[in-house]
Amino acid sequence: MRTDGNGGGARAAALQAMREGERFVLVTHEGPDGDALGSLVGMHRLLRALGKDSVIYMAPEEFPLPYEYRFMDLDGVVTETPADIDERTIVFLDCGNIDRNPAQALKHAGARILNVDHHHDNTRFGTIDLVDPEASCTAEIVWELMGELGMDPSVEMAEALYVGLVTDTGRFMYENTGPRAHEMAAALIAAGIDVEALNRRLYEGVPQAKLELLIRGLSQIERHEGGTLTMTFLSRADYEATGAEEAYSEGIVDHLRALEGTVVAALVRDRIYERKGSGKRKVSLRAVDDRVDVSAVARLQGGGGHRRAAGFSTEMDWEAIVAFLSAAVAEALAPA
Repeated sequence: MRTDGNGGGARAAALQAMREGERFVLVTHEGPDGDALGSLVGMHRLLRALGKDSVIYMAPEEFPLPYEYRFMDLDGVVTETPADIDERTIVFLDCGNIDRNPAQALKHAGARILNVDHHHDNTRFGTIDLVDPEASCTAEIVWELMGELGMDPSVEMAEALYVGLVTDTGRFMYENTGPRAHEMAAALIAAGIDVEALNRRLYEGVPQAKLELLIRGLSQIERHEGGTLTMTFLSRADYEATGAEEAYSEGIVDHLRALEGTVVAALVRDRIYERKGSGKRKVSLRAVDDRVDVSAVARLQGGGGHRRAAGFSTEMDWEAIVAFLSAAVAEALAPA
């Protein structure tokens, strides 16, 4: 029986699955960010506290993690899908589309899938779809499930969920930051997390190569559509010259978003590590307001995300990407 939606039915079904299930495997999208990792660790620790057999599956190519997340305790992670995966409930966290995780073993016929997510364009691929677009992050949904199960977070759980919360809200600056996000932050602080230490781990101790990559990205900015579309490109040569890891591009697109007159910002970067089923380039999109829904733009190329933060992978070259995004922005901003 399928249970869809973000209402009481899906939430009750998710809670029942967590209470009655015995074995789980937790997964997320490729290239996991702070919310994906925080939700994985938080849910994993929650299930183990309930006495469940829980493992986290992440493909070998996801390691090493971006430097800012390497402090997170991934106890219970495996890099091969469990041999008994057919007998486990598969919990997808922060994954708007099942194809954002390329592991085919997760998509077997008859799979029991608990889909926990906050992306408004989630494709509802689960047996149970607990999708709440009003949540600031997927970690918020995990935190709410924890409360409904009558559990208080340990410090370790609280740290993981705080990572998801603070990164997906842009340190409480993005439009998805509502009252519930601050209530959650207060509860996690009360559970004993060290906010200063966590923020230092996430946002300080920046490798020099990351700053050098940022310099290259900012030096290659182009403005299109009268300055409403701000773009830059990072090539494989940029990574090689700076010694930067692929993940060091994180955050560059937000500098473009802040530029005066920008409505949509785009970072186009070559992929350094080949991923099965992924394009040669990754395009990260940010919108400054609701005039352009960048998730809708990304979906045209098989991607997705949020209205103001989305992305897609592509085989297109720079000129084709510029043309595609220019047309999409022009159409969205055209007078009705």
